[in-house]
Amino acid sequence: MNGPLQSIRVVDLTRLLPGPYCTMFLADFGAEVIKIEEPILGDYTRWEEPKAETDSAIFSSLNRNKKSVTLNLKSDQGKELFKELIKTADVLVESFRPGVMDRLGLGYDTLKTINPRLIYCAITGFGQTGPYAKMPGHDLNYLSYAGLLQLQGERKQKPFPPPVQIADIGGGSLMAVMGILTAVIARNETGKGQFIDISMLDGTVSWLQTILPNYLANHELPKRGELPLSGSKACYEVYETADQRYLSVAALEEKFWVEFCKGIERVDFIGDLHAPQNKQDELKLEIGKIMKTKTLYEWLNVFANFETCISPVLTFAEMTEDPQIRERGMIQEIPGLDGTHIGIPIKLSDTPGSIQSIAPKLGEHNEQIYKALGMKKEKIDSYIQEGII
Repeated sequence: MNGPLQSIRVVDLTRLLPGPYCTMFLADFGAEVIKIEEPILGDYTRWEEPKAETDSAIFSSLNRNKKSVTLNLKSDQGKELFKELIKTADVLVESFRPGVMDRLGLGYDTLKTINPRLIYCAITGFGQTGPYAKMPGHDLNYLSYAGLLQLQGERKQKPFPPPVQIADIGGGSLMAVMGILTAVIARNETGKGQFIDISMLDGTVSWLQTILPNYLANHELPKRGELPLSGSKACYEVYETADQRYLSVAALEEKFWVEFCKGIERVDFIGDLHAPQNKQDELKLEIGKIMKTKTLYEWLNVFANFETCISPVLTFAEMTEDPQIRERGMIQEIPGLDGTHIGIPIKLSDTPGSIQSIAPKLGEHNEQIYKALGMKKEKIDSYIQEGII
């Protein structure tokens, strides 16, 4: 596959979401990503519902542009075969708990002696160090420890989980992509690989740039539902319309608030943009009543004449057909590739990413990859029978 990363070979031991999302980005820009899966079972995301052909829709989305080989890392032969593959690799990505790879005899200290140029990226919940390092966890746990979950939700209500995985993707996957690419650049200077320690908790804390610095400066605890960008202000809120749809209003700046107030024919609200909380609550009630006098698309027609920040709250059915989404290629039907695909959000003018192949079947590339390591077909077939690959 052509692309700016076409000279990079990635060995991918990850499964589920954070690791596969990271390596998908690398594959989209041309890296050869070799996904190593357990024989027979494979990445168990394959078996979720609904299916896109034989594998799950989520697996098919996350593992496009990759190759799949099977390998039993608990067998001696499997470990030796893995080491042979590592000799050819630029990057290894894994997401086991700290210590698992060391116990297999395949930790970074071992692999770097085999391949000093290897960039080894470990994505874990809490990182390789600290008292929580070996604790199990999921996205909700990392958001909890980061202090982010405490701030999600409405005043006087309990915190609520987000519908997308903030820590997994924002704190884990994307941080790993940046770490890997940074290490590749560093290797160009030093000739040496290095270990990348990605903690999904660390990454989530780093997302708190609009909230945490204020606490660090004044030590005043922010409160759920009272942050400017979480629904405390009337100018930054979601309102229900007459047809039980929703309109998002983000008129934070005065010029946008003025236009919004003109649109709802309540110019008397203009001076209340920064009113105290009790007045904000009154404004939200009044604006809520006004919004229920028209349907969503009647309001969109009204605000077409005013330069302010309002948007319809779209369903997936509407979003996937939205002209902006389509123009930007974020939903794609690609000739020769079955189904509809989520597009690539990073647009490079000269070396863009591309979707060139669907997710591989389990072990689809066994023969191709292992033959290139010098194995005969008879040996490959024998290893398959023995459950080594």
